[in-house]
Amino acid sequence: MNDQTTKGGSAIADAVSGNWVDTRAPAKWKPYLRLSRLDRPIGTWLLLLPCWWGLALAILAKGGAGLMDAWIALGCAIGAVLMRGAGCTWNDITDRDIDGSVRRTALRPIPSGAVSPRQAFAWLVAQCLLALLILLTFNHAAIALGFIALLPVAIYPFAKRFTWWPQIFLGLAFNWGALLAYTASTGELGVPAVVAYLAGIAWTLFYDTIYAHQDAEDDALIGVKSTARLFGSESPRWLRRFLTAAVFLLTLAVFYATVDRNVLALAIAACGAWAMGWHLMWQLTRFDPDDTDRLLRLFRSNRDAGLIPLPFFAVAALV
Repeated sequence: MNDQTTKGGSAIADAVSGNWVDTRAPAKWKPYLRLSRLDRPIGTWLLLLPCWWGLALAILAKGGAGLMDAWIALGCAIGAVLMRGAGCTWNDITDRDIDGSVRRTALRPIPSGAVSPRQAFAWLVAQCLLALLILLTFNHAAIALGFIALLPVAIYPFAKRFTWWPQIFLGLAFNWGALLAYTASTGELGVPAVVAYLAGIAWTLFYDTIYAHQDAEDDALIGVKSTARLFGSESPRWLRRFLTAAVFLLTLAVFYATVDRNVLALAIAACGAWAMGWHLMWQLTRFDPDDTDRLLRLFRSNRDAGLIPLPFFAVAALV
């Protein structure tokens, strides 16, 4: 089955309607592009945005940007596409026996038979090698962090088998870019990056708990763990805690990045973290664990939530 489609015209249930993979990509490449989730760009955004947070905080801490920072921003964008694709490919390889039992994932390339595990592994290696070429243009400290990042990426697909908190492992993997981009810009790992990394993990717990509620029933049947199953009806209370932690920690990261700057820079940058918090609060008011379509829309809206702080950080860097 090389191009089986659902009623909505996409081979994957939660893909963006009318995406370019389904409508314009060559047929022989579609299964591989779907392995990389290029029909669902939200995951790439969620991997990229912490990178840009880290870079913006580095620019705030340095008091200005250079040409290398422009390359770091672009390199992180390309790298996010590649490493998100590699991570998803690895996830599908490890979950190939589970995905066929879940309605939302049954049509993914491996369980549907469009790609063999061996072909998927070759695609995984190709993406990692391309990402490595980008990583090698950064400084030695950032390169070391890039290699260490492979550890949480490798562990994450197995987390739901042994812990009720697999979202923590996702957060560890998805927000590593905050550490890497900051270090690539400044030459050393700083406190603002570490605190922003923790903020990103709290944010991941927020948005991925929302996302996991889509699969809660299927996960219960096959014995897969998640925070959505763990929290159940208490999810809104936990989401509020994650929201608060994310905003507090991002504000603290801003403080450390602007400690040698003026108060105006601190205030403007902090407003970015608080504005993101208002967006997360809006999501919380719309949360309904029984409305699958709304859950997916709220999850996708986190691209906008993560973008919100960046214009504030940019303005703060200029004052």
